Amino acid sequence: MTIAKSMMTAAAIALTAGVAHAENPMVGGAEMFANMNIVENAVNSADHTTLVAAVQAAGLAETLSGPGPFTVFAPTNAAFDRLTPEGTVEELLKPENKAQLTELLTCHVVDGAVMSDAIKSMIADHDGIHPIETLGGCTLNASMADDGRILLGDENQNGAFVEIADVVQSNGVIHVIDGVIVPENQD
Repeated sequence: MTIAKSMMTAAAIALTAGVAHAENPMVGGAEMFANMNIVENAVNSADHTTLVAAVQAAGLAETLSGPGPFTVFAPTNAAFDRLTPEGTVEELLKPENKAQLTELLTCHVVDGAVMSDAIKSMIADHDGIHPIETLGGCTLNASMADDGRILLGDENQNGAFVEIADVVQSNGVIHVIDGVIVPENQD
């Protein structure tokens, strides 16, 4: 083995070891594990009990446990609590509203694992605003807030900030957001 090749191999091993030991952020008081899927991790977050209940009520748990990869913009319980009028979440969780709930939830899911650096690059490459198509048919407008956070605007001109980015999952990535993306026809 040449010296150059052995140095490259050593560098690759060091890089791999660094990635393997990189820790995910804590979410909702729970450790997030990169070897667990989106649903397995979400059920452990105290900040996402409403999202988990909604995913289960919509019948999306199996899909979001699947191979993906998916990017999920995951609203916190506090984000769901701010939906108006009061009682919106309870209404959406009723079996007769499953289609509406599914549409709302899939407007938080993007095909592929998209890390925050990629989103920021897309924003910069598109003059400060980048449209993101969701699996639910919504278009999110990603931009940068003055404080450096990613801002996602929905079709109703509501916004949600990415509060915790790049929570790696075995089948994608979660970005915790402080708002709920609402499809245009549901506002």
